Amino acid sequence: MNDTHESVTTTTVYGTPVVPGVAYAPAAWTRRPPMPPQTAPELAEAERADAVKDFDTATQAVADGLFQRASAADGHAAEVLTVTASLATDRAWKREATGRILKGTPPVQATMAATAKFISLFEKAGGLMEERTTDLRDVRDRVIAHLQGQPEPGIPVVDHPVVLLADDLSPADTAGLRPELYVAIATQVGGPTSHTSIIARQLGIPCIVAARELAEIPDGAPVLVDAHEGTLTLGVDEGDALAAVAEDAQRVALIRQWRGPARTADGVPVQLLANVQDGAGARAAAEGQAEGVGLFRTELLFLDTPVEPSVESQADSYAPVFQAFPTSKVVVRTLDAGSDKPVPFATLSEEFNPALGVRGIRTTGHNEALLINQLDAVAEAAKTQPGTDVWVMAPMVSTLPEAEWFTGLAHDRGLKAGIMIEVPSAVILIDQFLQIVDFVSIGTNDLTQYTMAADRMSPHLAEYTDPWQPAVLELIARTAREGLHQDKPVGVCGEAAADPLLACVLTGMGITSLSMATNAIPPVGAQLSQVTLEQCRSAATAVHGARDAKDARNRARGALGLA
Repeated sequence: MNDTHESVTTTTVYGTPVVPGVAYAPAAWTRRPPMPPQTAPELAEAERADAVKDFDTATQAVADGLFQRASAADGHAAEVLTVTASLATDRAWKREATGRILKGTPPVQATMAATAKFISLFEKAGGLMEERTTDLRDVRDRVIAHLQGQPEPGIPVVDHPVVLLADDLSPADTAGLRPELYVAIATQVGGPTSHTSIIARQLGIPCIVAARELAEIPDGAPVLVDAHEGTLTLGVDEGDALAAVAEDAQRVALIRQWRGPARTADGVPVQLLANVQDGAGARAAAEGQAEGVGLFRTELLFLDTPVEPSVESQADSYAPVFQAFPTSKVVVRTLDAGSDKPVPFATLSEEFNPALGVRGIRTTGHNEALLINQLDAVAEAAKTQPGTDVWVMAPMVSTLPEAEWFTGLAHDRGLKAGIMIEVPSAVILIDQFLQIVDFVSIGTNDLTQYTMAADRMSPHLAEYTDPWQPAVLELIARTAREGLHQDKPVGVCGEAAADPLLACVLTGMGITSLSMATNAIPPVGAQLSQVTLEQCRSAATAVHGARDAKDARNRARGALGLA
């Protein structure tokens, strides 16, 4: 930010911008509650059975509350809340705590000790499992609050707009934010694809992550947040700050007025699709501006059961999504189990590095019938809505034989077959992959992670897991070029699609569809409506040769006339 009043001393904290916007309001810090003492007097033997019951009651209350929040949410918020709720009733974690209680440890201290053990295991596992430590700590704090007869911890309750600051935020905290009160979010840790970032984008709240010096901002201090540039500034003249907010409000007004289908300023159509996980999410997308579904996540049905769902129950679960879009495209992603989404009947119980382990299509190595049954269910559900254009794609495909096998299975069932482009090997051989499949969809979250050798959920690697990294942009551009050459659709369904600025670059590269959370569609559509296809192509050319993610952003903004 440029100071207009030199007499005013300003302090600026820098982070990684993940949801654009400008806000000015007092800072409101949220911090996890202090932990009780790690030791306490031993329970008498006669008290231990009742103590176990108290622990069971507390964990069930936490799980019920989180599941209730999940049912009221949609998109990624619902998915991560469901996974977090499942942690509260995780058998191994509960067994560890219960064992300690039965040996005389009070429930609060047993909860703390069991959590510490599992946090250590998750951190050693690395990969996306490490992200679960934030969720597990959140569950721990909520269970302890119930055991102590106190309200569950959470974000500060306010009656006026604030900028929410935190070391980190749990999904449960972020999912319930009201944008009119929490006008911006900034965290010290996290990355562009962390749960906080994804949910903030879904809610449309300006967000900055990885702001290492965030602690310099005191509670209650007025702060100007520029989530286009990734800055939080103290000491700004109030008039200047309000003028910046008013200028950004014009962008927000344009978003609210925008109606699809999406087109560039010169009338070129851009297909904007929704990421959904169930029928309710699909209906919400259909009521909005989505032209179809670009990513139907099928994990929810599998995460909530100890045994594989039957073909019939799967078909019943998929059909409402097809019915929500009776004449449109719906792209179904087959089960992406593994890593941060362990499924007992599909994935291995212990892996040293789950993100590089048995996940996605690799689960068929020890359970081939799982995929075959799912494709049967998709085909059966498609019969209930013959007008829906059903496409199906496999995640984590990295070899040509995998693509050939999956394509054959899908074609045998009358389904269009595609693969996710998440592994660099798929980009290296993209010309051969596109000769096999009908389409591809780029999962930029994992493609970035694997290209940069950086865990996308690590709070310390945000600059590496930014999809604006030049190496990642080159891989996307290469895939898009080959798609144009072979006249095969190339979509993007990772979080990069929901970045309005990056969406212009992707369009300029030749990406044929962009899929994102339903709430992210209007900002992307509104931005595309302000630029021509030629400008988008210029932006795509401009980012080539960028030194880093910030340079790529600046080059794109300049090419689009937004600098």
